[in-house]
Amino acid sequence: MVVDDYDPAIEFFVDLLGFELVEDSPSLTNDGRPKRWVVVRPPGAETGILLARADGGRQPLAVGNQVAGRVGFFLRVDDFDATYGRMVAAGVEFVTSPRTEPYGRVAVFLDVAGNRWDLLGPGPDRNREAPVPIRK
Repeated sequence: MVVDDYDPAIEFFVDLLGFELVEDSPSLTNDGRPKRWVVVRPPGAETGILLARADGGRQPLAVGNQVAGRVGFFLRVDDFDATYGRMVAAGVEFVTSPRTEPYGRVAVFLDVAGNRWDLLGPGPDRNREAPVPIRK
């Protein structure tokens, strides 16, 4: 994910969202300039997000527009209401109110760069099994 600067992005993901800082190592660009290799991930997740500082002519244009203004990132949580409340109290900007959809509880928030994320939690019927697609 392209960000304006490493430290505010780390602060957002680690301090506000509760992600783990997996790695923050010095590195070099292809032409030898200093950069950092910064990876964050939700607690217990195996997949992480690389936070890359925008560099050059085109990259700054992608900050906050990773997926052309659409929701492109999803944070699934077990306790939607508690997580939503903690995030609001921490100053995370939500652009929609929480709502219930067939797939669960959802609210859209912005990350530090302005990208849209869905905060997703289970719906009110936690015991309902998800439908299984029929394959022919």
